[in-house]
Parts: sequence; C-alpha cells; structure tokens
Amino acid sequence: MKNVTDKIEKLLSEKRNPVIAIDGPCASGKTTLAVFLAEKYGFQIIQADSFFLPPEIRNEERLSQAGGNVHYERFNSEVACGIKSGKEFIYGIYSCRTGTVTSSRPVSPLKPIIIEGSYSMHPEIQITYDLKIFVEADYEIRLRRILERNGAEGLEIFKARWIPLENRYFEEAGIKAKCDIKVKTDR
Repeated sequence: MKNVTDKIEKLLSEKRNPVIAIDGPCASGKTTLAVFLAEKYGFQIIQADSFFLPPEIRNEERLSQAGGNVHYERFNSEVACGIKSGKEFIYGIYSCRTGTVTSSRPVSPLKPIIIEGSYSMHPEIQITYDLKIFVEADYEIRLRRILERNGAEGLEIFKARWIPLENRYFEEAGIKAKCDIKVKTDR
C-alpha cells in the first residue's frame, strides 16, 4: 500500500485535483482502496457501476463488444465533460434493480476524483487519468468475497456471466498493462 500512498502524495504535491482510475476484477478490493484513499486524502469517488448499460439500449451487437455492457456515452456526457468543464457537475446513479437512473450525485471541481470500478478505464471513456491503478486478488479470494457479499446464487451469476465479461475486457483492452500501479490484495 505504501507504493500507492507515495504515488498519490507525490501526485497531490504536483497537481491540485488529480483524477485517478482504479480498475480490476470484481471483488478484488477496488472499492476498499477507493474508500481508504477518499478518507485519507479527500477524494470524491465516482463508481463505474453507476454506468451500466440500461435495458433499452442493450442489443446483441453492443453486448458482443468487450466492455459493451457499460454506458460509456452517458459517462462521457456527464462525467468526462463535467471534469473537463472545471465546474461542479452532477451525474446519474444507475440502479441494476430498476434498470434506470434513480438518483444523482454532485461532484466538486475543488476536490480530487477517483473513478472506481471495473470498466473505469474502458477505451471509449474520454478521460486522461493522472494515475491508473489495477487492483487484483487471487481467484479463490474473490469468489469467497462474492459469496459473502452476494450469496450463493449471486456467486453463480458472477461466475457464469460477469467474471467472463470482465476477463474479456481486461484482455482485449490490455487494462493491466496500461496501469501505473498494480496492487494485489490477499484477505
């Protein structure tokens, strides 16, 4: 963890409000790391999970693309444009339960930002990150975490659907190789 905090402290000394990506597979510890950094350094967290593709625009062609289940168009219009504007902006929070955007969250231009979650470095996302972090954990650890978080039925869904989709995205987009720091969690 020291390599992460050292890099962040150096970055914060050079740039007032950096934008950091934390990507990696499900249940690897991305959210835990983002919350730690937010508490320690005052980062705002934008979760990539807020940008899943809504049912009305899901189609076979889109879902056949690596990372095609992400609504990167909405991410770009709300978050990327908001960051580039240098002004406060609001982005919508997508609910997987309802399949719609159900709430919104403001983001201040006066605080640094972490974009956290699988697909946060999707090639279609139009943000130049100041630091890119890849978080990973052994497969068995991740499965245990998913079981604890989502139950047995959720674990089977992750194994059958979400993990293969993420693996394809990481491989085809070369996400891990594009990151400045790799972190492996082990609990």
